[in-house]
Amino acid sequence: MIDPETGWKDKTILDVGCGTGRNSYWALTYGASEGLAIDVDDRSLSHARRKLESFPGMEVRKESVYELEIADRFDIVFSIGVIHHLENPIAALRNMAHAVKPGGKVLIWVYGYENMELYVNVLNPLRQFLFSKLPMPVIWWLAFLPTGLLWVLLRAGFGSIRYFKLIRGFSFMHLHHIIVDQMLPRISHYWRKEEVEHLMHSAGLSEIKLQWVNEMSWAAIGTRSP
Repeated sequence: MIDPETGWKDKTILDVGCGTGRNSYWALTYGASEGLAIDVDDRSLSHARRKLESFPGMEVRKESVYELEIADRFDIVFSIGVIHHLENPIAALRNMAHAVKPGGKVLIWVYGYENMELYVNVLNPLRQFLFSKLPMPVIWWLAFLPTGLLWVLLRAGFGSIRYFKLIRGFSFMHLHHIIVDQMLPRISHYWRKEEVEHLMHSAGLSEIKLQWVNEMSWAAIGTRSP
């Protein structure tokens, strides 16, 4: 979507829902000049500040995307794995589009619906009813059960799509982290291709391109009109 060799060079960036700062870090190592990383979780922000401390032009700040009032400032605004957990994703995307310069890019990565029908229609309602309401330490221990099952199924050759082929090589604890991430959120949207495209259009973006990532999720990029 953005060429790592040339697409980030000398660009100003905004990382929405930066977490531990991993995605900002890669953008900066690819040549981004400066920017802002925001999140609402204090523990994540603490990790992000440590990870990005070697980049003096990168500010890390506690701020919600809903409260973002920056306009026409950044070359690239991105949010990886966050928009699908928001109650009002269109409002978030509109603020992101407002923050980017005319002609700038807005990039998101979100959960897809395709190949996730069983999970979305059967397992996700159970997760929302039970697991998302439990405290983190309980989730951590409970996650070992589905992780063990997934580990066995993957070793037995379960799953023919790219995503399962990818995670087949992951360690047990890496799989455990993925399962925990799936069990925790109060809100998780799983969008079809046309729904992702509609979100981007609703934010006022044009020249929208989508990429099906590992046959399981969607990356989308759009341009703010001049």
